[in-house]
Amino acid sequence: QVQLVESGGGLVQAGDSLTLSCAAPGFTLSSYNVGWFRQASEKEREFVAAITWSAARTYYADSVEGRFTISRDNAKNTVYLQMNALKFEDTAVYYCAGGSVASVPGQYRFWGQGTQVTVSS
Repeated sequence: QVQLVESGGGLVQAGDSLTLSCAAPGFTLSSYNVGWFRQASEKEREFVAAITWSAARTYYADSVEGRFTISRDNAKNTVYLQMNALKFEDTAVYYCAGGSVASVPGQYRFWGQGTQVTVSS
């Protein structure tokens, strides 16, 4: 079973930047489309961004467009989420998932355990 590993979360102030990483130990993530989702306390998991396996196309939720950038380094088998101008409402557990670029969680085949991002206002 594929298990993705997220890292890079933490506590930051509003306006700060943070970069999340998604790795896949022992698995060739470079062959798969990858998405990032987030889930705030007592809310449903929501789509943040996605990238095709070749990085030819990227997709973003309206709420993060222009502030977040998804990218990947297939040589390092890692997908990134660069988050700039963070807002309090970006506070959530962030998950990476593989197998799709869809905006619905059910379309993805495998997930990570998540990394907490907390933005203080």
